[in-house]
Amino acid sequence: MKKITALSFLVLNLTVFGQSKEDSLQFSRISTEILNNGKGYQELKDLTKNIGNRLSGSEAYERSVKWAEQKLRDAGADKVWLQEVMIPVWVRGKESLQIKTSDGSWKKIKMLSLGNSEGTGGKDVSGEIIMVRSLEEYDRLSADQVKDKIVFFNYPFNQSHVQTFISYREAGAYRRSAANLTAKKGGKFAIIRSLSSAFDDVPHTGNMRYEDHIVQIPAVAIGNTSADELEALLKNKMVTAKLNSNCGMKGEKLSHSVIGEITGKKDQSVIVVGGHLDSWDVGEGAHDDGAGIVQSIEVLRTFKKLGLQNNHTIRAVCFANEENGTKGGKQYGKTAKEKNEKHLFAIESDAGGFSPRGISLEMDDQNRKQIQSWGNLFLPYGVYNFEGKYSGSDIAPLHEMGVPTAELVPDPQRYFDIHHTEEDTFEKVNRRELLLGAAVMTQLIYMIDKNW
Repeated sequence: MKKITALSFLVLNLTVFGQSKEDSLQFSRISTEILNNGKGYQELKDLTKNIGNRLSGSEAYERSVKWAEQKLRDAGADKVWLQEVMIPVWVRGKESLQIKTSDGSWKKIKMLSLGNSEGTGGKDVSGEIIMVRSLEEYDRLSADQVKDKIVFFNYPFNQSHVQTFISYREAGAYRRSAANLTAKKGGKFAIIRSLSSAFDDVPHTGNMRYEDHIVQIPAVAIGNTSADELEALLKNKMVTAKLNSNCGMKGEKLSHSVIGEITGKKDQSVIVVGGHLDSWDVGEGAHDDGAGIVQSIEVLRTFKKLGLQNNHTIRAVCFANEENGTKGGKQYGKTAKEKNEKHLFAIESDAGGFSPRGISLEMDDQNRKQIQSWGNLFLPYGVYNFEGKYSGSDIAPLHEMGVPTAELVPDPQRYFDIHHTEEDTFEKVNRRELLLGAAVMTQLIYMIDKNW
């Protein structure tokens, strides 16, 4: 009797949360199809090798818009369209950073200007470097100590955190604020240690933003090896640096996000799966975020290929301008609100194409518990972590509108070795890991569509 009661409870629990043997079989069908026949890896190679990096406002980005439009059609989307969005245009141009050596000659250091940084107008700007290891240490400096100096923010990526995104968020404060803090005390420009988990000399770029009514001075990043060498030099003597850069903002232009969808058989409520089509202007934008783009397209292709009859509209969105403005995500949210579109759920893949390990859930407890109850279905695919409570920046406007949002959580250990660098290339992506991520996203969308 106790066994019958326990079995009845298990069956009731599976029924309440929409989990069944049929779901397990569908998970297997989805994974088998994608791992054997998925096109995401070949499409990522096409995107990265034939178009390359795709900074918003560039000719390469406009080529990627046409590319994404065609790939969504090839995937079998019932409808494909371009969504207009005004995006900022930032260009890098030629740039160099040098330090004066002991014999009086100048030595070049590998560097990258931070995204949206102003440059030096092609002129040399030089001065003495002062180093701080934390924001608190910088706050203790007087304006007289900083005036006409170059401030080196030497904050290292915290290797202690197993979850590397925690270290990234901590170090991100330096990238965002270095130029503003230096300008407020009269400094000439700022140097930061890259937000990098690697022990190499690869500089990492990334977005920064100027505060209103603050002098817009340059900000650049150097790799970990150069940062260590500069720190050692500064212990023994005064060091002079010289920057010459031509980067800067060039206004705005009209561009597009790319959207494709499969029409719902039951109603027109929307389930969004997406990534951002743009990348920084170094490397090939393979993990960030070509991976998320091809995974999202793979979701639509798989539903069509397997004949999965979706109740709700499943929409893949290739967002514009995530890297230096998030204008694509903001425009999508604005348009959805204006059209009074009902969105059930949205997930973004923007953490690399490595093996999936979890799904982060930014939603109320009831929805969170329902998705967590499906955990045993995902476990055979290496997905076990449902504890995160964040989601991607492109779908943040939807979350603000009350839509439950989520983010695919790949293994994070290698991502910040290559994030925002010339090293983010197709060769760093593993086919099975990339496609397994697409399978997990498709499995989740299948469950959301069936049960919500």
